[in-house]
Amino acid sequence: MNFHYKALPWNIIFAAGARKRLPEELEKLGYSRALVLATPNQADTGQEIVSLLGDKAAGLFDRAMMHVPGETLDQATAEVKRLGADCTVSVGGGSTTGLGKALAFHLDLPNIVLPTSYAGSEMTNLWAVTRNNRKVTRRDNVVVPTLTIYDPELTLTLPPAFAAASGMNAMAQAVANAAAEDANPISSVLALEGIRALAHSLPLIIAEPGNMDARAGALYGASLAGAALGTGTTGLHHRLCHTFGGTFNTPHAETHTVLLPHSVAYNAGARPETTHRIAEALSVNDAANGLFELAGTLGAPTALKDIGVKQEDLDEAAAVTVEKPVNNPEPVTRERVRALLENAFHGKPPAPV
Repeated sequence: MNFHYKALPWNIIFAAGARKRLPEELEKLGYSRALVLATPNQADTGQEIVSLLGDKAAGLFDRAMMHVPGETLDQATAEVKRLGADCTVSVGGGSTTGLGKALAFHLDLPNIVLPTSYAGSEMTNLWAVTRNNRKVTRRDNVVVPTLTIYDPELTLTLPPAFAAASGMNAMAQAVANAAAEDANPISSVLALEGIRALAHSLPLIIAEPGNMDARAGALYGASLAGAALGTGTTGLHHRLCHTFGGTFNTPHAETHTVLLPHSVAYNAGARPETTHRIAEALSVNDAANGLFELAGTLGAPTALKDIGVKQEDLDEAAAVTVEKPVNNPEPVTRERVRALLENAFHGKPPAPV
């Protein structure tokens, strides 16, 4: 067996109520002017963290947005400089974490993350900014959070419907790295365990939104999925999602949810053994259809037409997807991508194209 594995510099606290330790953890790290980041929808939660930090809070920037628009990054950069912040504290999902990571790259600014969703991006060295209708993604270890505090209590306000889509987003990170062409065994173990945890926990959250064990299990699964992506790779699936997010501003988690089963079906012939292991982790016979049915069971979207995509967008999406080479187990062509998108647009069950 031959492989290369290098872990990222993770620093994690995982416990119910762990957010209350934030002031003392900042003290240990030597930071005293934290700019709290949040989206407009989570401004109240952001303000709670500001109150928790007291005099260690420099202020609140509550304008984080999906796909990290360049204008938002510019505004947040100006606020960091105006307030003299020495770190950021991102409270929220992938939108907020993504902004903190972009600031870390551009300003060499330490970032602490309190996830409130199952995005998992806090475990990766991937970061992106969207300018001119193109979402450009890069890797750099400088964006890996200085500290991540996982507090399952923070996910209790996540509505079950969005918890489903957010969990499927995490599932996509795990699936991509369980079936990647150059996957290493350690990343694969993280990915498969993440799939198991998410597949078990997400239906319980839908049935019992207040179930703390299920909320913690999904957060744990999302962390593992993000870790697999952080030390692994991306492929056709993530390229498709970034195409729709950057070019058409589709909702990130829902885009992952819709496209994931079809991406798995696309690559199944090239990676039969790992696709079978994904199915086993899901406790189903067929991985692609199992993911499609799981999304339906959770009440998550299964068609591009239901998340704002128009049929006339599909040709452009296929063209943008293949503008640059894609590291993918199965060869990627514009014609096959277009056929995949047609199935996904109508919400048909996944099938090889």
